[in-house]
Amino acid sequence: GAAGTAGLADTADTAGTTGREDMAGRRGMRGDDAMTRSEERMHVGIEQHEVGRARLRKYVVTEEVEQTVPVRHEEVRVEREPITDANRDEAMAGQELGEAEHEVTLHEERAVVETETVPVERVRLTTEEHIENETVRGQVRKERIEAETEGITEDDIRRGRE
Repeated sequence: GAAGTAGLADTADTAGTTGREDMAGRRGMRGDDAMTRSEERMHVGIEQHEVGRARLRKYVVTEEVEQTVPVRHEEVRVEREPITDANRDEAMAGQELGEAEHEVTLHEERAVVETETVPVERVRLTTEEHIENETVRGQVRKERIEAETEGITEDDIRRGRE
């Protein structure tokens, strides 16, 4: 039936009436003395709805990093040593008196920075299901049946006499 009228289709023509008129109308339609009482039942289902989106976005940031590295360099130092008997022969093997030059090349280390791209982690989106209990409330309608008696006691009704 239409929404909100489930179980009431057979009572629509007798709405607002009670007692013998109602029973007489039903008795004439069904041919017995019984009346059916109906109730609505609440059935709760689940629907899935989209509630949002999540995405991964990759972007680049630049940050300053600092690292200390040891570097060497050479410095010139003039060493003078007196001529002794032990080094006299070596000292005399050189040139005679005159002008001469001796050159030493100095070296130093410098820090050089290079960068390389290396993979460090994999990132993915996943979903987790969490189950929560949700209480649902609704209204259901129920038919009630009353007996109107004229000249019959409740004991007679209980015993099934009219």
